[in-house]
Amino acid sequence: MFDQGATSQVAGVPAADLTVAGITAFTAALSALAPAVTEAENVERITALEALKNVCAAVQARETVAFDAARRDAEAARGVPVAQRGRGVASEVALARRLSPSQGSRCLGLARALVAELPHTMSALTAGAVSEWRATIMARETGWLPVEGRRHVDAQLAEKLTTLGDKRLAGEARRLAQAWDPAESVRHLRKAESERCVTIRPAPDTMVYLTALLPMVQGIAAYAAMKKHADTLIGTGEAGDRTRGQVMADTLVERVTGQETASAVPVEVHLVMTDAALLGAGMSDDPEEPAWVVGHGPLPAAAARDLLDPENDGPSGRARAWVRRLYTAPETGHLVAMDSTRRVFDGLLRRMIVVRDDTCRTPWCDAPIRHIDHAHPHAAGGDTSYDNASGLCERCNHAKENHGWHHAATPETLTITTPTGHSYEQTTLPVARPPGSPAKSPPARDGSTSPLEHHLTGWIDIQWLPRAS
Repeated sequence: MFDQGATSQVAGVPAADLTVAGITAFTAALSALAPAVTEAENVERITALEALKNVCAAVQARETVAFDAARRDAEAARGVPVAQRGRGVASEVALARRLSPSQGSRCLGLARALVAELPHTMSALTAGAVSEWRATIMARETGWLPVEGRRHVDAQLAEKLTTLGDKRLAGEARRLAQAWDPAESVRHLRKAESERCVTIRPAPDTMVYLTALLPMVQGIAAYAAMKKHADTLIGTGEAGDRTRGQVMADTLVERVTGQETASAVPVEVHLVMTDAALLGAGMSDDPEEPAWVVGHGPLPAAAARDLLDPENDGPSGRARAWVRRLYTAPETGHLVAMDSTRRVFDGLLRRMIVVRDDTCRTPWCDAPIRHIDHAHPHAAGGDTSYDNASGLCERCNHAKENHGWHHAATPETLTITTPTGHSYEQTTLPVARPPGSPAKSPPARDGSTSPLEHHLTGWIDIQWLPRAS
């Protein structure tokens, strides 16, 4: 379908002469393509478009490496120390591709490997014969080898890149890599074991993925122990109406936390919800606005009220709650600004910024907030204020300190300008849906009515307590 020469022209235009405007025009034309009229042509188009995606990934990799090299050359000309050259490139790649910074770093690493160290894989990708994911597998499984080792594995698997399944391809690449340097493979294994960790990320329907990266033997042992316990409870009837998966999940929580039951685990969770949603149906003619679990996502208002119900005897157990009032502008639902004369964002000001931004404020980055940073640097006269603050992950905060980066912020938006002059804007989502009619204005400190009407929103700190015995 596609071969190496297929990329020499696009829509009759020589690839060497294809400008950004030409690529954009071709993309627009392709997006307007109507579906084929026969099943056979449907399948043929699916195949051709898959090959086109692969070719685009190869071209994108070459452009990424060229950009990285040009930036390093420019920084060398400015006298930037070798160790500091190229900092921020991965973050710029991420913004250009609308990815998170960590994904941008992986894309940059993959591009370097394909262009310089995996010629057969790059050739297959350029021909549209393999996907970017399969190229990633090759790069991932040989990442610890020196260049000559990666090229050896790449050459050995050149004829199998298009025939093996993903899992088998990864296994073959790993086998060849270990055989090329057995001693180093053992050292790599030990290093991998040192990187064991536990992570958490949101899942649909107010669930989370709790993931443990473990050495293979330990992971298998842990899973087998939970499965054996679940099988025992199911066999004796002690599991009740719980499935094997539910029993294993409950067992994990109970054994990790030391609590008698999974629902009795003490933990603190932060919710943002409107006063109408907090007090229940009938407070407003508008549909109930879902609550928001800071750092995780939405929660139905009724479920949030269940968490706060002292008589709740459901899976979440009983909870004790503290309510802290927040005020939002009725037109937008955004939090009202708050100032501080301190150099450091802390206390309630920090809490408000974390609630407002929820996760890292950089476009397409969903990492947890680690730093509250001045958008306009404090050293350059920036205020330690709600207006000039951004919640950022550690990587993004460090990236903005590189030469040529600029952040401009308001409570509603963050605009990032990179060294190439490209700008990316992130709009802050309101913490509450603007109501149909403004609620009563909160009183000012002197007891008078504030001239600015606000909609009252409750921020609820919930601490789950062990279920009473």
